[in-house]
Amino acid sequence: MLPPLTAKLSPHGVLGAWQQRNAEATIPHCITQLETSGVLDNFRRVVGESGAAYRGFVFADSDLYKVIEAVAWEIGRSGTDRWDAWLDEVIGLVGRVQDSTGYVMTWIQGVHPEKRFAELEWTHEMYVLGHLIQAAVALDRAAGRDDLLRIARRFTDLLHRHFGPGREEGVCGHPEIETALVELYRHTGEERDLTLAQRMIDLRGLGLLKTGHFGAQYFQDHLPVRQARTAVGHAVRQLYLNAGVTDLYLETGEKELLEVQRAQWENVHQRKMYITGAYGSRHRDEAFGDDYELPSDRAYAETCASIADLHWSWRMLLATGESRYADVIEREIHNAIAASVDASGTRFFYSNPLQLRPDRYDEENAPRERAAWYACACCPPNVARLVAQFGAYVASEGEDEVRIHQYADADIDLPAHLGEGVLEMRTDYPSSGTVELSVRGRLTPGVRLALRIPDWSRGALTPDEDGYLRVDPRPGFRLELDVRPRWTRAHPRVDALRGCVALERGPIVYCVEQSSLPEGVAIDDLVIDVTVPPGPELTVHLVEAPAGLYQAAERVTTSTALAVPAVPFATWGSTGSRAMRVWLPANDL
Repeated sequence: MLPPLTAKLSPHGVLGAWQQRNAEATIPHCITQLETSGVLDNFRRVVGESGAAYRGFVFADSDLYKVIEAVAWEIGRSGTDRWDAWLDEVIGLVGRVQDSTGYVMTWIQGVHPEKRFAELEWTHEMYVLGHLIQAAVALDRAAGRDDLLRIARRFTDLLHRHFGPGREEGVCGHPEIETALVELYRHTGEERDLTLAQRMIDLRGLGLLKTGHFGAQYFQDHLPVRQARTAVGHAVRQLYLNAGVTDLYLETGEKELLEVQRAQWENVHQRKMYITGAYGSRHRDEAFGDDYELPSDRAYAETCASIADLHWSWRMLLATGESRYADVIEREIHNAIAASVDASGTRFFYSNPLQLRPDRYDEENAPRERAAWYACACCPPNVARLVAQFGAYVASEGEDEVRIHQYADADIDLPAHLGEGVLEMRTDYPSSGTVELSVRGRLTPGVRLALRIPDWSRGALTPDEDGYLRVDPRPGFRLELDVRPRWTRAHPRVDALRGCVALERGPIVYCVEQSSLPEGVAIDDLVIDVTVPPGPELTVHLVEAPAGLYQAAERVTTSTALAVPAVPFATWGSTGSRAMRVWLPANDL
């Protein structure tokens, strides 16, 4: 395992500026929405402090816990005391709602007490507890505050009494508790939490859930974990489960777990990942599709799925040290996740399709603009907690090296065995590929820097087999990555993308929006001229649309060339565009 190092991101860099916006806008917005959406009233009504009806989905409590986690990591990042009084209030409220057994979940307590641990496939009780645990651990680590941790441990004690070894067998319909229990074990050292996580992973796939018409695959209950080598069903559930399984491997070293996780990771990222780092090609069941089933316009691509995959890929990176996992994290951060929130930090996409047709009017499944909140509000607070913790994904330590996984303007504190002082990374990446590295202090003799070389920048740089270039640090060292624009084609088995190309520059995926086109030019009539090197403006031709729906097969006729602007996918929708495409037909395919 490669222990992570925490980087302090500069507000002058892309990721640091995003963290600043997260602190100034996104987290306060989420706190406000917890009140207006009814999440906090759901707690109050249980103890007679509100007469409002229950609002939201059964798992609405988790929205509060994710926001608390975001606040915790922001405290750890900046040392702010801005939300101390709010934390006092909401943690006190959760404590009043917790009953004498340790149980706390407002939908069960306030609406259906008879369903307590009775319908695990739907009630999300362990999922909610998982987010409570993660928030509590984060708050104790970042702020030295253990009041929420005491609440979480009392609920976890109840889980042990109910589902521990020798007791009732049960797993949650929505995985999340597994990774949370492992993290609780890491934080407290209580072996039984790791044992319970392993028990729940071992029990999955044995048919304990009443799956109904959704089927066992929807819940990842179709096969035991050690036999499941293909990602299926609800994408977020599958990816959260995989994060927990990989966490278990990191603690136990069970090779069979790593082997099956490698196989699943290959399946997901070689056959089921959108170019933006999004997952889930079917709206029905919010699910993975078949291999190579990646329709741009029907992509569900839930924001939470990209975040869940980032959690999993990070754990795979720590387990193996291979750069491909960091490559995927970079793709997700700069594209799918970046697109999910606008420049104000207060409006969000839930699903992230890669094509929007001009005549599409289904706002839920084909959004034309970001929304301030959602009835199922899992994504906005998930974004908030992830962004607040960006600094934890930048670097890790080895025995004799500092490994850089993500390029950002940042300072990285050196651990004692590697030296003393700070490793300074200065860059405007990904605007350019220039990264300057220097040490303010000293490195232990023999310590090297291991720098990730992305797949798209390996022409002039030859990394080691794990994808990292190892260099001896020296004053003024500069890494130059090749961020020239490039055309990308999909695997030929991706039926929806045959004959199409996408534009990428460094880690950034681009798109074309209808709002950027000249009057009278339809985005569906564009054909890319791939013989012209790509740039911010693309050389395209217009298809001369025939009158009939079907014609005799012959070469498509196009008009004269036209230059149209491309914009980062992460910014699409900012101008209220009626249509958008990432993949466009090419003239030589």
